[in-house]
Amino acid sequence: MNRTHSCLLSFLLLFLSVLAANAQGFLSVQAVGVRPGNTPQENRRNLQAAIDSMSPRGGVLFLEPAEGGYPVEGGIRLRRNVTLLGAHGPTGRGTALPDRSGPTGSLFVITDRSQPFLTVESATQVRGIQFYYPEQAWTDPEAIIAYPPTICMSQDEKVEGVTLSQLTFYGEYMTMDFRAAAPNICEQILFEHCYGYPLSGQFIAIDRCYDVPRILHCHVNPANMREFGRSFRPAVIDSVVRRKTYTYWIDHTDNAVLMDLFTFGVYGGIYLGNETYGQLTNFNFDCVSIGIHKTGSQWTNRNWQIAQGSIIANAGERLEDVHPILIEGKGHTSLTNVEGFSGKNAALTTLGASWDFLTVNGSATVSLIGCRMQGYKAETPLHFTPESKIQAIGCFDCNNQPLKVAPLYPGE
Repeated sequence: MNRTHSCLLSFLLLFLSVLAANAQGFLSVQAVGVRPGNTPQENRRNLQAAIDSMSPRGGVLFLEPAEGGYPVEGGIRLRRNVTLLGAHGPTGRGTALPDRSGPTGSLFVITDRSQPFLTVESATQVRGIQFYYPEQAWTDPEAIIAYPPTICMSQDEKVEGVTLSQLTFYGEYMTMDFRAAAPNICEQILFEHCYGYPLSGQFIAIDRCYDVPRILHCHVNPANMREFGRSFRPAVIDSVVRRKTYTYWIDHTDNAVLMDLFTFGVYGGIYLGNETYGQLTNFNFDCVSIGIHKTGSQWTNRNWQIAQGSIIANAGERLEDVHPILIEGKGHTSLTNVEGFSGKNAALTTLGASWDFLTVNGSATVSLIGCRMQGYKAETPLHFTPESKIQAIGCFDCNNQPLKVAPLYPGE
């Protein structure tokens, strides 16, 4: 049999297997020619063909666990109605081969530096999968590779109803980018139980999501490859802080729901942009320069309810620039049971303290209830402009003394 006939036969077998699988709606990727021993280019072609064939009626492509995972070239487009499913929940310290030389299981191995790995359309789901960049630096900040985002949304259509759940990322640069360009907005995007440590500092970015984006139970930590011996060195973590980016970044969103979020060793925990409102609850932003940066363009609905969290702001170049909470512009912020404290940490270079607890620039209003403020160096934990108004009830300063004035207004 000559090479042409062999290629035609392989394609025919692949086509028939996809047709058979579509009748059931569930198919292992190995059945469509995605295999550990293939080249990344071959696996990309076969995976994309299976996705394209499954899209009209919908179905599941199962990333069958394989020793060392699957090398796949970037540029995959997850078409409407298709789910990529793996065997793993988020693996907070990594899976590991028997010799601990790398992760294993339901795993994409990525070396493509030219294009995002996966672009999603509407009505898609990615669940239980790991993404690994084996060429990424973890000891030398000068050798960091600025990969494109691992997952992003399509930029040439509206994207609605995407679920990204139980995903783990190893060595990525920017993790999930859902910054839409008008008029192709996104809606009802769900991120839950996702773990990683992006070397750009950016884990999830959302822009122009006008129907309830949700970020739930996500964990960003430089020790996420500990099981196979690739924990990031302090110099690398320091370089992430110097990029002055935010782990979670949102703007132009309606009623965002953010719950149970963690980050460590980045410049900013979360940025709540000019055109956003919503709720942030149950969070821990550890070893950051700015914990929460909230802005607002107007009074009607640029308001945030923030509760049940702790912020350890101790990283950066200048103590006066380190703030657990920074609020600018207009709108209202309610802070309930939020604690700020500080200290040293050997995982990165720290200043050992924050400047204050809260800085307000602009004409915002802020209410604080039951907040504890420790580890700051300024004479007062609160700094604000004459145009702002602050009310503090049941709050304690660094000397464990109640704040003496409530409500607290400029000039009083």
